[in-house]
Amino acid sequence: MNQDAAETIALQALGYIASDPEALEGLMASTGISPDSLKTAATEPGILVGVLDYLLMSDDRTLAFCDFMEIDPTLPGRAWSVLTGRDLS
Repeated sequence: MNQDAAETIALQALGYIASDPEALEGLMASTGISPDSLKTAATEPGILVGVLDYLLMSDDRTLAFCDFMEIDPTLPGRAWSVLTGRDLS
């Protein structure tokens, strides 16, 4: 997976999370970012990593996202690895 693909998955995850007010509140609490800042900083690597961190905190949330997007459940973790330069395991 390349950087662009990883960023795309993170942005899709952000859109998915933003569609659920409770999940969005959890993301903002987890990252410490405000709704206004989230809109303007959504493409910053640190924010994208925070989105994936939040998504990956819950297997149920991760699987629901992957099911909704019809993607392989390993892709969010692989995207996280690309964006952080670290191995998820």
